[in-house]
Amino acid sequence: MEKNLEIDNTDLKILDLLMQDANMAYTEIGKRIYVSGGTVHVRMKKLEQMGIVRGSQLVIDHTRLGWDISAFLGIYLDKSSLYEEVAVELEKIPEVVNIHYTTGIYSIFAKIVCRDTQHLREVLHDKIQKVGGIQRTETFISLEERILRPIPFEYSND
Repeated sequence: MEKNLEIDNTDLKILDLLMQDANMAYTEIGKRIYVSGGTVHVRMKKLEQMGIVRGSQLVIDHTRLGWDISAFLGIYLDKSSLYEEVAVELEKIPEVVNIHYTTGIYSIFAKIVCRDTQHLREVLHDKIQKVGGIQRTETFISLEERILRPIPFEYSND
């Protein structure tokens, strides 16, 4: 069942095209890289099985829907060994859109999205700061997100 679980240039070309346009049909990808749409489908299933592709998502401009505040939180933990427990609790808070276990002065760096400053205050006070193991937080409000892109990677053009 786990045959051919290596990545080659065809896989990388498929990923490159989908990172540029996730809506591109497999048949169109196949035309561009000279394989069949079925081959693209099989390759994508392989990449999912390998854990390289972990799904897809729709990118929405949340500000156009009335969610005007993006903030980053530096989270200090009572002990770094509490990371897993705290991460599980943060996952339950819908406004927390990602978390990172980090080195440096913070144990966790998180991004949250809120409707306005009142909502931000409620999320911080009523949800995040009540999570056991969190000692304190520092909040950084984002004024603008300028770049949101995938990482570039190289493949040969054969």
